[in-house]
Amino acid sequence: MERFLELYQTVYGDLYHLAYYYMGNGEDAEDAVQDTVLTAYEHFGSLKKEESFRFWIFRILVNRCKKNLKKRARREIPAEEPDLAQEAGGTDPAMQTEILELLGTLSGEERLIVVMTVFGGYKGEEIARILHRKHSTVRTKYRRALKKLGQELEREESGRP
Repeated sequence: MERFLELYQTVYGDLYHLAYYYMGNGEDAEDAVQDTVLTAYEHFGSLKKEESFRFWIFRILVNRCKKNLKKRARREIPAEEPDLAQEAGGTDPAMQTEILELLGTLSGEERLIVVMTVFGGYKGEEIARILHRKHSTVRTKYRRALKKLGQELEREESGRP
């Protein structure tokens, strides 16, 4: 139990940030992280190498987020606006809103790849393993997502709809 808690403390912030930017609001992010931690704790004994803990728990989180998004889509309940001032931890709320809006223009997988790279600090090969994709596919989707984000920023700056 103690070792699990020690390892968990090293990744909590990153888990929450990934879930927050993937799910789009604080409550869903907290739920996803909580479910992830429970699952990870229950299966901690099956983890063969402690060095793999970060990769392993993020894989659980990604799967949980995907599952929760599918449930939300089936219920067709619109996502609530996040309480950005509380979530930000010092980040400018306007900036965080803009980031969420920009990320919302991407497909789910593109958003996940960008969030894992930018906020999670993962390399393309690690993301490919987590998502069960080829590394070249992840690279292509990442570049495509960045291009979309750039085009969206240009569109916003020029005032075009």
